Amino acid sequence: MARDLTPLFEPRGVVVTGVSSHPGKFGFVALHNVLSCGFSGPVFAVGREEGEVLGHPVLASIEALPENQADLLVLCTPAGANEGIVRTAAARGVRAVFCAAGGYSEAGPEGIEAEARLVALADELGLVLAGPNGQGVVSTPAGLCAQIVAPYPPRGRIAVASQSGNFVSAFLNYAGQTGIGISRAVSAGNAAATSVADYLEWFAEDDETDVALCYLEGLPDGRAFYERVREVTRRMPVVVVKGGTTSGGQRAAASHTGSLASDDRIFDGMARQAGLVRAATIESAFEAAATFATQPLPSGNRVMVLTTAGGWGVVTADAVTAHPDLTLAALPDDLRTAIDGMLPPRWSRNNPIDLAGGETRDTIPELLDLTAAHPEVDAIVQLGLGIQGNTASLTRSGPFHPDHGLERIVDYHERQERRYAAAAAAAADAHGKPVLVASELAVARPDNPMVAAVRDSGRLCYPSADRAVTALGHLVRYAARRRART
Repeated sequence: MARDLTPLFEPRGVVVTGVSSHPGKFGFVALHNVLSCGFSGPVFAVGREEGEVLGHPVLASIEALPENQADLLVLCTPAGANEGIVRTAAARGVRAVFCAAGGYSEAGPEGIEAEARLVALADELGLVLAGPNGQGVVSTPAGLCAQIVAPYPPRGRIAVASQSGNFVSAFLNYAGQTGIGISRAVSAGNAAATSVADYLEWFAEDDETDVALCYLEGLPDGRAFYERVREVTRRMPVVVVKGGTTSGGQRAAASHTGSLASDDRIFDGMARQAGLVRAATIESAFEAAATFATQPLPSGNRVMVLTTAGGWGVVTADAVTAHPDLTLAALPDDLRTAIDGMLPPRWSRNNPIDLAGGETRDTIPELLDLTAAHPEVDAIVQLGLGIQGNTASLTRSGPFHPDHGLERIVDYHERQERRYAAAAAAAADAHGKPVLVASELAVARPDNPMVAAVRDSGRLCYPSADRAVTALGHLVRYAARRRART
């Protein structure tokens, strides 16, 4: 059974220590973020003296904390003060501690001893202890941003547990950019008492979470992690990025969070056997998690590529063919015949389905639905959308708009782009198959109406076909493993 981390992610109230009026101090920033992001419970600030910060009253000591009004204590005070603060706060009803302070096991022998005392105290008092040396905790269903940094992400279905606070920020930044939101996020820091496996087990039982995303540097007990996470992946996908895969990275990990990085070949074998989705980069990890959070699991690996122009189709066909878990589907005869009735003879008559500029107003939405409905197609990668929106943008900004009939054509192009994005989402929902839209406009022109509409549909617009294929490969591999386990 998972440890109960509810006091950490769904606290009744929050206490922040180390609060001062200096806006550069951790205590100030943590208090600001808790007060600014929608948390509705009581918030208590503790500093060296009574007063106000951000118009909020400050208690002069933890002894002034009222009883049974707060579950979560955020420690922004030095290591030497924290044990006394924790004991007093626990006596007043606090049940979880996030320790943002450093100076623990990452700092040498004295820090190791201080960390051991803090862990023993938490065990004695029955507290959830997150950290130390962590960045904070986020819980969007609770409106909670108890972090010493930004950002605060949109609400969604991805949960994050990371041994690096910077990568928590990176994942939250990607969530803000793409609109694919976060349910919970925690910087595990030194993970002295609450491990990444603890978080993953709790996420697997969390009604707000569909997929977990984590960054690891080291595992003190690889066997125990394997046994626990193997059970988690039976219930939800877990995407992992592993740091410390080289000797240089391992040395950096030891000084960063006190982690002893494991041999990468051993870790890779463990990850495969445990059913983890291992991503090579932070970007691809987020895109994999976003895909799990927004697309249905496919029933097979047969991929159809739809494109409005040939070059995109060629490179995507290469990427699908080269991927060990994907198959570039043969174009079924009945589907070819149906498309013959929709397009001029110059279309490719093969997979990729290259429209070769022969589409009319309704071709792309109809073709998406027709292809997704076919029993010999398991997934679709859609390319070439956004061209009309790009044309509309240049026309709208030029010297001749809105005269010469240009306003009408600009409006038409933009409406069509929104239709195409909606059609991709509708095809995926109607037929239970992933439909991934890829375009460089996702980063080059995020204001493109197609990109905006994909975001509004709750899906990810992939910045390139290669990245869409990589994400789809993770989806297909996990789905196959899950079917094999049942």
